[in-house]
Amino acid sequence: MKAVKFALTFFLLIPFFFFKIPKTSAVENPLVSPNNTSGIHIFDENDLQDAANLVNSSGGDWGYVTIVIRKDEQDTKRWQRVFDKMRRLHLIPLVRIATQQQEGGWEKPSFDEIDGWVSFLNSLNWVIKNRYVIVGNEPNHATEWGSNVNPEEYAEYLYMLATGLKRESEDFFIMPAGLDASAPNKNNHLGEDMFIRRMFQDRPEVFELIDGWTSHSYPNPDFSGSEKDTGRGTVKTFDWELSFLKSLGIDKIYPVFITETGWSHDMDEKTNGNKKVGSVSESITGAFRNAWKDDRIVAVTPFILNYQEPPFDVFSWKKKDGSFYDFYSEVQKMPKFKGKPIQIISGKIITVLVPQVIKRDDKLWGIAYAKNTGQTIWNREEKTFITDNGKKIEIDYPILSDIEPDSSGLVLFTILSSE
Repeated sequence: MKAVKFALTFFLLIPFFFFKIPKTSAVENPLVSPNNTSGIHIFDENDLQDAANLVNSSGGDWGYVTIVIRKDEQDTKRWQRVFDKMRRLHLIPLVRIATQQQEGGWEKPSFDEIDGWVSFLNSLNWVIKNRYVIVGNEPNHATEWGSNVNPEEYAEYLYMLATGLKRESEDFFIMPAGLDASAPNKNNHLGEDMFIRRMFQDRPEVFELIDGWTSHSYPNPDFSGSEKDTGRGTVKTFDWELSFLKSLGIDKIYPVFITETGWSHDMDEKTNGNKKVGSVSESITGAFRNAWKDDRIVAVTPFILNYQEPPFDVFSWKKKDGSFYDFYSEVQKMPKFKGKPIQIISGKIITVLVPQVIKRDDKLWGIAYAKNTGQTIWNREEKTFITDNGKKIEIDYPILSDIEPDSSGLVLFTILSSE
């Protein structure tokens, strides 16, 4: 016993040493890894558990959530807590950045605020390697761009913000704002085709800079169309958009994120003239099985999980009494895929113990005090491997409790004795 105590004391005095996996510097194609396209759009982070119960049900894992961050909400501590909760729930964030509401709409973004957005978004430890950022919302509506439609200005803003983010980290996966495909060329609106064309004519390089395509594939007219319709202004708007981009000479292949879609419903009251809830269940499950079962689609996040005030209460999946409309449970029951997104794995061994007395099977077993500097949660279910100069260290499991990113704890680890 004294010999063991001596060995432990001796190895505690070994100078600190560190090893971690180097971070790669490019966005990952989310369609290459196993992917769960199921998702939902939320208004409040308090709805994350309900979102997870929906998108990760029936065999699914690592579904998507679209969430909005306004410029007056740039609180790193708050959003790190949100991201950490999403990590535990296996939810992938699609972050849409926004300004602030003003009378009659939303204020126009300021170019002077770009550096602030870059600093804030880069201060967060994201859930997975790809940092999905959507820049704005339907700027072909004047109410979404300071009361004035200006595709050239939007293209410049998108270019400058994307450039700033990618300068900090190539892991930022940039997407343009979803556009209203049904907007007319009048009354403070601009048709989507004209808006995109003018963006391309003014800043063609922005289409090379973005990494994915955001689509608002709503079933129009009146958010009440058939799930079988195709073309512009339908649940397959994304297909028309990709074809239009190609017609402009844009050859880049974009993974598609349908961040808004869905049917307005009668809220079980049968008084507002919208589709009956039962019909919405048939339409949305039908769209998931057919229109949205497309190899180009990464995620479908219908609008919106929980919103109890007009005008968006007719899109809500949750009722005022806290229960859900039937289409929530119908989508919940649909078979889903087990996603496996790429996460950064890294850590520091701060203090290591490797007593020879526990050598076995050509391996040295030891206890170390380590810090998790990556994105994964170290737990007993999955082993974590850290490498240093080609040497592989296996974190078998945390001894006391799971170790989340930016936290430290005791771990049991092994390494080949030859190393």
